[in-house]
Amino acid sequence: MSRAEQPSRRTVLAVAVAAAVAGGQIPAATAAPAATAAPAATAAPAADAADGADSASTGRAPARTADYRSWTTYTDWRAGTAKGTRAVAGPRPGVVLGTPLGTVDYTDPHTKTTAAWEYATWTSPAQPLAVPSTEAIASWNASTPAGTWLQIELKGTYSDGTDTPWYVMGRWASGDQDIKRTSVDDQTDGRSSVWTDTFSIDDASTGLRLASCRLRLTLYRRPGTRLTPTVWRLGVMGSDVPDRFTVAPSVPGLAQELAVPRYSQEIHRGQYPEYDNGGEAWCSPTSSQMIIEYWGGRLTADDLAWVDPAYADPQVCHAARHTYDHQYAGCGNWPFNAAYAATFDDLQGVVTRLGSLTDLETLIAAGIPAMTSQSFLEAELTGAGYGTSGHLMTVIGFTAEGDVIANDPFSADDSAVRRVYRRREFENVWLRTKRYNASGKVVSGTGGVCYLYFPARPTPRQCRALTAVGVPV
Repeated sequence: MSRAEQPSRRTVLAVAVAAAVAGGQIPAATAAPAATAAPAATAAPAADAADGADSASTGRAPARTADYRSWTTYTDWRAGTAKGTRAVAGPRPGVVLGTPLGTVDYTDPHTKTTAAWEYATWTSPAQPLAVPSTEAIASWNASTPAGTWLQIELKGTYSDGTDTPWYVMGRWASGDQDIKRTSVDDQTDGRSSVWTDTFSIDDASTGLRLASCRLRLTLYRRPGTRLTPTVWRLGVMGSDVPDRFTVAPSVPGLAQELAVPRYSQEIHRGQYPEYDNGGEAWCSPTSSQMIIEYWGGRLTADDLAWVDPAYADPQVCHAARHTYDHQYAGCGNWPFNAAYAATFDDLQGVVTRLGSLTDLETLIAAGIPAMTSQSFLEAELTGAGYGTSGHLMTVIGFTAEGDVIANDPFSADDSAVRRVYRRREFENVWLRTKRYNASGKVVSGTGGVCYLYFPARPTPRQCRALTAVGVPV
């Protein structure tokens, strides 16, 4: 899959959605609610079914198409190369700024303000990828008190033994008082490029792949202070999902529904143009907020004091502001959403790819909802009532027939958010990498991209479920 085929991943809905909004035809809910490590980075397999291949009928295990690696333990942080940083132990080990290497000036491209910052770095060991990859996505969990921020970079080794440059995968702070959180455009060496938050091989047909990678953190603080960012989790997901318009169906195996709060993005249409104007642009932060609150994350009155008191669900406005990528000019940066979730006490978040609805069933059975990214024409997902070039929704369970129960934020109001979508249709629009748009042009699908938010100290059952879908904790 090539991001070049999809020049923008912002959540801009297709013409069918525009027509639905203009005519007041946003669909209502389709059903009523039911009752309710080692020094090297840790890794676990993530499986995916190849196009047209049913592992149950062939007797072969599905091919692995994604490999998620992470650094989370004190031993992990000690294994990296620290220049001015140090590892800290405790119930949530991490890396912090110790003795700065010096001071650098940073000119914020979005405010044009130049300021001096003390800095230090931590670099992971080179990590071989079990799946030689055409794409890679970094994600992180951190605390950045006012007066601090951090930069995340990726450097890879190609399958021919040569190296990529250091690519910036994000400049991030939980707030926006010091820098404007941002991705960085126009990064390429002629063989690979970074598209907002995703490293991508420019031409996968050549056979070139990313064989290994390392990540570098640069931690910044105001000069003369003792402030520091703290990074608790750093991860990278490499993948090589085969080009496919359809995927093999999975077999239903679970009937269960989680009690996840319901929020509509559409009631925010026209709110806060500086954060992309609400409505169909806010599916990602709206979905994030649903799951954050499912896990008990709450915002205080002080947190929400900046929001216009006339607006309903002000926490969704807050989520949009705090996931907004000022270069991408939208709230759909995948790692920025996972990082926002992890700013809440006792939560962590990752971006990965899953292989089937069976993976989602494994998570739901352990009490873990998930956010999935998909694109489709209106006719491809019965009951949606719209088409989209990219949309996040929250999977909260499965019916007795195996159909998907989703909290779909593209709904007229909060009460209409719960939907039931046909299993076969949902699985295909989520997992495919190729599709035809409304003009008949071949464009990209996300190939199973998923956000997972879960407790900092998951239960044994949750640990087993996460490990089973390729996210060891």
